[in-house]
Amino acid sequence: MKKAFFLLLIVALYSFTTQEETTIVSGKITNTENGIIKIKGDFVNKEIKLKPDGSFSENLKLDYDGVYKIETTKNSIPVYLTKDSKLIINADDTNLASTLKFTGNGSVENQYLAKKQLITSAIADEELYKLDESVFLKKLQEIKNSVNTLYLKTKFTNSDFKAKEARSIHYLEQKHLLFYTKQHYYLAKQYDFKVSEKYPKFDDTIDLDNNSDFLFSNEYQGIVIIKFYEKMKGDEGSFYLTAKNSIPEIKTLKSQSIKNRLIENFTNDVSLENLNYDKTYQEYLSITSDPIIKQKLTANYNTTKALQPGNPSPKFDYENQKGGKTSLENLKGKYIYIDLWATWCGPCREQIPFLQKVEEQYKGKNLEFVSISIDALKDQPKWSKFVVEKQLGGIQLLAENEWESKFVKDYAVWGVPTFILLDPNGNIVTARAPKPSDPKLIDLLNSLKI
Repeated sequence: MKKAFFLLLIVALYSFTTQEETTIVSGKITNTENGIIKIKGDFVNKEIKLKPDGSFSENLKLDYDGVYKIETTKNSIPVYLTKDSKLIINADDTNLASTLKFTGNGSVENQYLAKKQLITSAIADEELYKLDESVFLKKLQEIKNSVNTLYLKTKFTNSDFKAKEARSIHYLEQKHLLFYTKQHYYLAKQYDFKVSEKYPKFDDTIDLDNNSDFLFSNEYQGIVIIKFYEKMKGDEGSFYLTAKNSIPEIKTLKSQSIKNRLIENFTNDVSLENLNYDKTYQEYLSITSDPIIKQKLTANYNTTKALQPGNPSPKFDYENQKGGKTSLENLKGKYIYIDLWATWCGPCREQIPFLQKVEEQYKGKNLEFVSISIDALKDQPKWSKFVVEKQLGGIQLLAENEWESKFVKDYAVWGVPTFILLDPNGNIVTARAPKPSDPKLIDLLNSLKI
């Protein structure tokens, strides 16, 4: 009996000690637009449907202690969660700043984050970076001093949070110093701007490969990402670094979270614009550990693969400026040169005279010219007037939902103008055809003996 008792006791103790810790987030968020909130972080993208009174309770299995986001359609709340958090949140989404209250395990740290956000968001980054250098530096010091004062008077209950937050305040200052040098010239329209010799130097002793700080500090994340682009291109403005150059550099990083974020920023590398999209896809899959990012990569890969020459084109059936609707099926039997554009798009308008010349050159040939506008439906009269006033030829159509239009999304279009060429069977000749001003378009059309 004693042996059996001790065996049962050991099993019970083992079961107790091996139980996974559960994070509980609950509370009430009223007056959301759609009755839904989302909790986001690395490996976490949880959608929670609120009860009619706005209340909710969710058990989470978290992989790390750090700062996550709770999002509504209107607001984003930073929240610090640990694997044993029991956090209660109450807020009115229409007046979040003055109503946000935290109770339970972790409430002190989260109330601090909420107050800190009020300080740091009092002036938008764009407005901050527009300021003249001396005014900017003075304002930045005021922000840092206010955050420091809040930090010093807060009696934190979590020592790990306190230590990381001290570094995060330093990152806050360093991020703004760094971003100001990159953005002031553009935002202030001072295109020859350079900071003075007295401008504070960026702290180059910051470790740019710290996984723990990356999961805790948004400011640190901003520094790491911009410094990566700076290293790779000397230009932080592009999120489309070449995979050939960036992949080896990403692989050298120790932080898996930083690797994941970089790959997340580069998911559009798996696209028609990348001739080596297949290899890039396989490389990115092997680097990232985040299943959500892998899904995005796979979706982009499948779309790109479906848009290769010879495959059937995605369909459209859109409002015709002359009345009625026109579909792809209506145009079968002819080659179709499609121009995806918008009246508000300067580069699109620049192509119009070139397009009209090509239309004239191929008049009477087995080639139909179709222009599909992604102007908003509410701007239909403006679009129609533009077509008439500019005497646009071909078939003029208006897509159903701007950038979210099915045809636009099916073709993975990220910018306009975009040109597409289809054959008489409705199959893709090229999903990224040369623009009308490019002599290669005529070479392509002539090679098809149109």
